[in-house]
Formats: sequence, C-alpha cells, structure tokens
Amino acid sequence: MASLLLRKPRAAADAPPRTAIIDIGSNSIRLVVYQGPPRLPATLFNEKVMAGLGRQLAQTGRIAAASIDLAITTLARFAALAHEMEVTSLRTVATAAVRDAANGQMLLDAAARLGLPVETLTGEEEAIVAGMGVLSAIPDADGIVGDLGGGSLELVRVKKGEVRDRVSFPLGALRIAALRTKGKGAIDRRVAKLLKQGGWAGKGKGLPLYLVGGSWRSLARLDMHVQRYPLPIIQQYPMSPASVARLVRTASHIGKGALKAVPGISSQRAPMLNDAAALLASLLRHLKCDRTIVSSFGLREGLLYQALDPETRAQDPLIVAARADGQRLGRFPQHGDLLDRWIAPLFEDSPGMQRLRHAACLLADVGWHANPEFRAERGVEIALHGNWVGIDARGRAIVAQALWTSLGGGASAPAGIEPLASSADLKRGVQWGLAIRLGQRLSGGVAAPLRRSGLRLDGEVLRLRLTGNDVALYGEAVAKRHLALADAFGSRAVLDA
Repeated sequence: MASLLLRKPRAAADAPPRTAIIDIGSNSIRLVVYQGPPRLPATLFNEKVMAGLGRQLAQTGRIAAASIDLAITTLARFAALAHEMEVTSLRTVATAAVRDAANGQMLLDAAARLGLPVETLTGEEEAIVAGMGVLSAIPDADGIVGDLGGGSLELVRVKKGEVRDRVSFPLGALRIAALRTKGKGAIDRRVAKLLKQGGWAGKGKGLPLYLVGGSWRSLARLDMHVQRYPLPIIQQYPMSPASVARLVRTASHIGKGALKAVPGISSQRAPMLNDAAALLASLLRHLKCDRTIVSSFGLREGLLYQALDPETRAQDPLIVAARADGQRLGRFPQHGDLLDRWIAPLFEDSPGMQRLRHAACLLADVGWHANPEFRAERGVEIALHGNWVGIDARGRAIVAQALWTSLGGGASAPAGIEPLASSADLKRGVQWGLAIRLGQRLSGGVAAPLRRSGLRLDGEVLRLRLTGNDVALYGEAVAKRHLALADAFGSRAVLDA
C-alpha cells in the first residue's frame, strides 16, 4: 500500500506544525498527535489499542497471530488518521516485544507497507528516551527512572538534567505472571539477581524512583482512591515504601467490582496490578529508593524532548505552558510577564516560589471569558486540573489560591486545596493574588501604566508610585485594591505621586 501520509498541504500555512508518534509497545499501541510550543506541545489526539504483542512472548518467543492482526489493523487506522489530521511529522517506534519476538519482522514489514517505517529501539535507547521523558516533565529530577512496559523494565539514573547510567531488564508487566509460577518469592529473587548482576543493587539509596508506564500509573490511581487523595492528578504523585507495601496487599485482594469504581484504571490494566505492585515493592527494596514519584511523561515525550536543541530543552515547561494558555485565554498577550516583574519587588520568594508566582501571573487573565460569577472558580479549575508538568500538588494549590484571589474569590481558601499546601503557602498565594488584582485594575490590562509605575514595601508602608498623568489612574477601585494588598502585608497604603 502506498504511504497515506503527508500528501495534503496544511490548511493554514502559518499554523503551528503537528507532530505525531506511534508507539508500538509490548502491551499497547498508541497514536499521539501534538501541536504547540516545541518545549511542551499540547496533545491534540490520543488513542491506544491494547494489542498485547508481548502477552505470549515469554512462553513462545513469538507474537501471537491474533495480536499481529490487531496491530496491523490499528496501524492502518493510525496512518489514515495522521493523514486526515494533516500531520507534518510522524515517527513510529517499537520496543521490547517487536525487538525480542522471532516473528517481529512480520509486523515491521506490514507497517512499512502502510507507509510507516518503524524504528525498533534497543533496550538502551528505550531507557534513554524514558529518562528524557521524565526530565522533560521534571527538569530537576534526581533519582532512578523505572519505565515498566509490557516486555521490559528500563532503569535510568537521571541527575542535573542528564541521562546517566541505564539498563534494560526482561521484567515487563506481561512477563511477571510466568515468574509467579516458580513459587513464593520468585519475583523478588529474580529482581535481586538481575539488579546485582547489572550493578544496580542499592544504586537508588536515598533517592526517589520515578515511575513511568501504564501499569504503575494504575497502581498510583488505586492508591489515590484508597487514600481519598483530594487532587486526581497523577503527575508527580508521591508514594512511600509503606504505601507501596500496602498496595501489594490491596492489589492481591481487591475484587473486579471494586476496581471498576477506581477512576482511571482500565479493564485491561486491572489484571496486571498485582504483579506490578509486587515488582515495584521488590525494586524499592533492592534499589533502596526511599519513595516513588509518578511521571505522566515517558517514552513518547522523551522522543520529543530528545529532538530539541539545548536552548529549547532548557526552557521551563511550566512557564512555557502557562504562557501559551495565558495568551490563548487572556485578553492581552505578554501581560503576564510584565505583571510578574511589576509585583516581584514585594516578595522575597525562593526560586521555586518565583516560578510559581510567574505562572500565576501568566494565567491571571484566564477567567476573563467565564461568567463573571464563576471567574474565580475558573481560575482554580485551571490551576488544579490543567495539564501542567514541572509542578506538584502543593504548587498547584498555591497557584490556585493566587488565581482565586486575583479573580475576586477573596482571601479565603477555595474548597479542596487546604490539604495540599501549608497555611503559609496559601497566605503567600493570597498576597500574590491581591498584587495581581491591583496591577490589573490599575493598568486596565495594558502594558504602559505598569511600565511607568512601581510597587515597593518600605518598612510598614506599601508604596505605589505614579507620575504625571498616570495619577489620574488612581481611582476609587484602585485605591481599594491598594488598601487590600497593604492589609495583607500588615502595612499602610501610600500613594507616591
């Protein structure tokens, strides 16, 4: 069959390019289409089919005929979709099952006939891009990345933005059941042996284990459900070794009916939870990692990140995404960056808090198009549930508080965020929100008044400096917001004109 791809010109020549990745994994085959800033493009489309290419691999060394047929049907659909979506760049990769199967070439040949040349990643290449995926989402990650696929487990040491040591083991989720047949403790013995032989025993001492892969994300969703965690966001969700040990017991006893009540766990993943939990507990024990942190980014995002130039890689993913959404949803492009510079003199924030404040300023106008009665709620929704990376639950709560306050919600905490951050954190969010609110009212959302004015704390006085004709901007509404911000600092509001 001739290639279905890249025949049609884009409908708009100046539209951002659309890139896509087809990931042929041992358990699932997935198409993801992206568009937006290169550092963190938005996902336009995401579909997976649980083809189970690696399901019989441990027993037969081959991919089952039915799985190959389903895979070919799936790839034909994905090729057609990419063509219809006018994708400008498509990359198709395959991992452990295709790599290891005696008949893997059969699938590669079929994909080529569909116009989908497939890159079969080696175990080391798979490990590298998994590490890159975690670094894309968590640039300061320092620990071990564990990418659990259907056919293999990749371990990667990441530190200071770099992928360092890496290894691939035949410990995929679809292989664990066969280990269980060898008796109690077989999984743990196998993990211990492989880690020792590979020089990885104890390598994670005192470090987090970053979890990549659908089976481990499902485990984390189960833990969220059991813990009644207030924020249903998987990215950077932490679990302690004690939590993982509890999950081993829970996963081994929970019934199908109870699992159906857990959001985000598919019926295809559910049977693997018990094995995935046992493997994770064993890994933590032998690597000596002190906690786990879930990454929603993995191989596909790693492929995108790997292709970037160093300057683009260095961009902060939270700020890039917040700026893009602020420009899309707000009234005045670039106003958020200026607003952050305008309020910055009031705050002696740590670098981590500075970037959260910057994100809040970039998103400060996102509620503008909402019903006026629900603008504050809209800000909270975007902060808490937005598709952000480079931010944990605490950070989301602080930004949510700032947006709630800036959009008129007041100084109280919006429902649901108090368990996620300290009272001191939320107080700072209130101060940011009131400062943003003052800046937006003073300037009307345009740049020039902010460029010509300034805020500073002078002992117990909060001074707003206006000169010349700008003094006329200090109307009743501005004066009230100036006073509210001063009260939040326990100071007096003074106009320097």
